[in-house]
Amino acid sequence: MTPTDVRELSPPVLVLLFVAMAVLVGVDLITDLQVGTTLAHVVLELLVVVIGFVAAGAIALRLRRSARDAQALRDHATQLAEDLRVTEREAARWRSSAADLIEGLSAAIDAQFARWELSPAEREIALLLLKGLSHKEIANVRSVSETTVRQQARSLYRKAGLSGRNDLAAFFLEDLLGPRDEHAHRRVNGV
Repeated sequence: MTPTDVRELSPPVLVLLFVAMAVLVGVDLITDLQVGTTLAHVVLELLVVVIGFVAAGAIALRLRRSARDAQALRDHATQLAEDLRVTEREAARWRSSAADLIEGLSAAIDAQFARWELSPAEREIALLLLKGLSHKEIANVRSVSETTVRQQARSLYRKAGLSGRNDLAAFFLEDLLGPRDEHAHRRVNGV
């Protein structure tokens, strides 16, 4: 058995091997004591027995800890899956209740893109920027270079008269997310 083979043994098998080794050396020690042996030999074999049991115990403890950690990870994964299901249901419920509004907003955004005379590529970039994707993520989605995405983004900002991503998002979202009453609007805008 090579050292690589030993590393591939499962922890329960290693526990059994160390226990077997300790028991066999213990039996040999008893036999040696019956026929007579030196004190050094007895101490050495006793040390091997102790090391065998300690190693088996250490591996068994690690195995138990690993099983507990694995269970905790399974529990966490189950909770995350449940949280995801809840979030997906809430998102579906929101999309359903806001379908007309979303459709209207999409149409309004498309109309604004047309007024800015954005190319199809610039429109796609603008939508992905509004969704919060980075230039690198957009490049991956569109299978183009990040440099191309940056150039197209600069072009759409120039056509729209905006300074960047934040202005693009604010152009479409500021009034949607802003306060509804006039006092709150004045407080937010410093008026």
